[in-house]
Amino acid sequence: MAGTALSARKAVFGFGTHTGIDDAAELLRATQQADRDGLDLFSLSDHPYFGGRLDAYATLGFVLGRTRHIAGFANVTNLPNRPAPMLARMVTSLSALSEGRVVLGMGAGGLWDRIADMGVPRLTPGAAVDAFEEAITLVKLLSGGGPPVTYRGRHYQVEGIEPAPVAAPEVWAGSVGPKSLAAAGRVADGWIPGHAADWLSERYRTSRPIVDEAAAAAGRAPGAVRTVFNLPGRITDRPLPATRDHEGRWIGGSVEQWVEELTGAVVEHGASGFTLFAPDHGTPDLATLGRWAREIAPAVREAVAKESA
Repeated sequence: MAGTALSARKAVFGFGTHTGIDDAAELLRATQQADRDGLDLFSLSDHPYFGGRLDAYATLGFVLGRTRHIAGFANVTNLPNRPAPMLARMVTSLSALSEGRVVLGMGAGGLWDRIADMGVPRLTPGAAVDAFEEAITLVKLLSGGGPPVTYRGRHYQVEGIEPAPVAAPEVWAGSVGPKSLAAAGRVADGWIPGHAADWLSERYRTSRPIVDEAAAAAGRAPGAVRTVFNLPGRITDRPLPATRDHEGRWIGGSVEQWVEELTGAVVEHGASGFTLFAPDHGTPDLATLGRWAREIAPAVREAVAKESA
């Protein structure tokens, strides 16, 4: 049955979209252009407490129905507002309908004041991470067929629920704190570093070992947890004198500068993917998106292939 469409690829290239209701037409134009141009995925945020936003999963289903190749994911799913058993049904259904073109981005919940406004009981940070880990475990148990599932965790309990015959999509965790990073190492398939941290940042250098150590302690290969970076930056016509700011954060550059940087990120630092955002963390314009898809992504793939040969 359908599984993730990204599992066989070493490095994926995607972009972030804005989900304002007034931006729906632009979102569809961008995702359809990216689909034609060969990008791997599009991502969108999940903030159901904002009335001016499109629902993340309704939008994913609609866009996947209007595209042919590109995968979609919520970056990241607002878990407290989407109970894990229903989330499992939703993502396995999307996977079946789209032939595996979905990734499950997962987070423990960030804006708790707004989350609680929707009638969801407030959790402490530690409890929220416990629920996050249980949810990932339960989504995987309720996927891929097999006997009925009975699960009795602290936050989720199900009794004799039949799994979907569809494989679970890859689960990418938006983990930041040590406890959440360790949970990602134990149960996730990918990790999205928080605060747009990249491969040269202190946040990445101190966080990635926690993911790897937890993976190893759980009997998993650390490399099984891929790292996919949210990466804001601009693409310029000419090379920039410096591609990083005074704090060492990537700001962008020419196509050649992007290709050199991202090739090094994959080959030297084990990066598994990049989700492009505009410098203000918004949606890239169509021209920038076209250069990302048609010039940068293919050149990085080619350069990585040569380095790996």
